[in-house]
Amino acid sequence: MPLSRAAHLLQTRRRWLATGAAGVLGSSLPQLLALQAHAGDRPAAAKRVLVLYEQGGLSHIDTWDPKPETFVDHRSPHLPIATSVPGIQFSALLPQTATLAHKLAVVRSMTHKRLGADAHPNGTQYALSGAHPAEPTEMPDIGSVVSRLLGTENPRLPPYVMIPGNHEQAAETRTGFLPAGYKVFKTGGANLADPKWKVADLLARPENAQARLAGRQQLLASIDQPFTAASAGSTTGRRFDGMDRFYEQAFDTLTSSRVLEAFDLQSEPAEVRDRYGAGHRGACYLLGRKLIEAGVRFVTVDVRWPLLPDTPGGFNLNWDHHDLIYTPASCGTVRDKAGGEGRYGIGHWVMMGSVDRAYSALLTDLEERGLLAETLVCFVSEFGRTPRLNKFQGRDHWTHAYSLVFAGAGVPGGQIIGESDKDGGFVLSDPHTPEDYAATIYEKLGIDRDLPLYTPANRPVYFGHLGEPIRQLFA
Repeated sequence: MPLSRAAHLLQTRRRWLATGAAGVLGSSLPQLLALQAHAGDRPAAAKRVLVLYEQGGLSHIDTWDPKPETFVDHRSPHLPIATSVPGIQFSALLPQTATLAHKLAVVRSMTHKRLGADAHPNGTQYALSGAHPAEPTEMPDIGSVVSRLLGTENPRLPPYVMIPGNHEQAAETRTGFLPAGYKVFKTGGANLADPKWKVADLLARPENAQARLAGRQQLLASIDQPFTAASAGSTTGRRFDGMDRFYEQAFDTLTSSRVLEAFDLQSEPAEVRDRYGAGHRGACYLLGRKLIEAGVRFVTVDVRWPLLPDTPGGFNLNWDHHDLIYTPASCGTVRDKAGGEGRYGIGHWVMMGSVDRAYSALLTDLEERGLLAETLVCFVSEFGRTPRLNKFQGRDHWTHAYSLVFAGAGVPGGQIIGESDKDGGFVLSDPHTPEDYAATIYEKLGIDRDLPLYTPANRPVYFGHLGEPIRQLFA
């Protein structure tokens, strides 16, 4: 049922405040009116979004779109297996996820123009923003736009968080024309499975904790009091009130036990941590669930397995398998600094083994906690890999056909959307682009893409308008 006008205005005001005092104070009247319009009465299937961004160009042929009939010299050794949905097959590298196929919608017809988005930096920017990097206006991350329009459900936590955000493409996050306050917060951490890991920058430094921090807060209040009293009711006074709210939010964040708990993986029972699988990826996926549960609006999990004693040679464990994609261990250095070094074969535990375990655990965990129904879960990579093996027995970058996977927030599961040819090289039906992916997220959140956002100079900028929501993802 549509909200009453009074209730709608109250809800919108709360959303403005949830974005943080600094953002509201820096907004002009047209910008505030635009925020009110965006936060209108449109239906929203999702309250929050969890993106699993597996960077490096994950091979669709070896995961979501197996091609057993392709020419034998280029065929994956990881054969198709049955899933929980008759007629739908995944790669043998996804046995646990295959049991959850009835919850998943796999888009096998993702495609985009190669020029300007076929390398990892620009491909990552494209995936994070849903806007081609060659556009004349640099567009913000989808998460930054969502933060600007919807704020956060938990004012003690940032609305847009990346876990851990420390690999070579993490610098491709953008705020574009939005204020810097909507930049993604990156947790940091080379290995989140390390019991000593703690989130960066959201917890008070040990030397400033407890009584000392409280004393500083009291000192700030005593210094501000004469100024706020003298300027009460004036424009200056309103600015002081706004900054007071901002400082109070910062102190709440630094002192809140709920913030500490949201980032404390060791507080999770051992059986829960084991369910997600040992190591860095399982810990990252689990932290993603914890932050969604804590009320973070938009979470991106961005995993690259760390170099550890038990993964010798694994110094760049993303999905950029230019060499020896099917080796059972390290790909070594087939070519010196030519793009294939530092990985393990796609079938190794630290690669697809850990993905299958963590992803299936995450979906089950979200559902059991009642979170999946209101959380859109997107499994994403910036492109796929070539249908033909190269002379180094690897697969190179490929933008003409690849796969994304969706679950939760009303997504009808148990379906395949679109089709690629028998080699996985080109889309045959129902093509979709990163712009469509972004439009789908905005639509799921009830954000009106027909209305612009505004630059600091009050210039209107439209976002998400170059794509269309993927219709099969809506009931």
